[in-house]
Amino acid sequence: MHNAAQWGNLPLMQKTFRDAFLAAIKSSGKSMRQVAQDAGVSYEQLKNLAQGKSKSTNVDDAVRIAASFGTNLESFLEGQMISTEHPTIAIAGKVGAGAQVPVFDAYPKGAGPQVECPPGLTPHNIVAVEVEGDSMEPVYSAGDLLFYRRNGHDSVPSDIIGHRCVCEDLDGMGWVKQVKAGDEPGQFHLISLNPGANNMWNVQLRWAARVQLHWPADLAKKI
Repeated sequence: MHNAAQWGNLPLMQKTFRDAFLAAIKSSGKSMRQVAQDAGVSYEQLKNLAQGKSKSTNVDDAVRIAASFGTNLESFLEGQMISTEHPTIAIAGKVGAGAQVPVFDAYPKGAGPQVECPPGLTPHNIVAVEVEGDSMEPVYSAGDLLFYRRNGHDSVPSDIIGHRCVCEDLDGMGWVKQVKAGDEPGQFHLISLNPGANNMWNVQLRWAARVQLHWPADLAKKI
């Protein structure tokens, strides 16, 4: 059961995302610059929202803004904030490494399960995915959670080379692989963690992010 605090005297469901944002700012005492930094969104975007030049934002940024206040999008729009005593991180979906790989965002935006933030991580701008199947054994097992930091839209930073990464290809399929440079610029070799699984050569990626933390299934505290 969440320890939640109401943001002001607004109705249960906000009329606009802007209403929820202004109420959260007022109740939390956070500055818009701090929210922009925590959520990884533009300060100008938040300023336009606060000034009424826009009443909403794209769904991905809305999820990040809600997470910067320690809650998911659904609770944010209801005017509720999860207590920061037990901050949470959203589980974006499931991911595999075999031939049949689930796509990301298996859950409706903001409506997926949450997991307590592991020690050593901050909940801002961090996402988790759940491992499905046994194609990543013995490194990762079914039900394990992998935490990663999204580096922005359509971003494949140079520091991913040689590391285990969560990534998405141009077909919208999610993978967890060791990423190596491909034969041509913009191409990557995806090396399977399981020696018996197939590697992928010269793949183009929509985005990739290094795995920040691996949490075995029996340690994860889903909420």
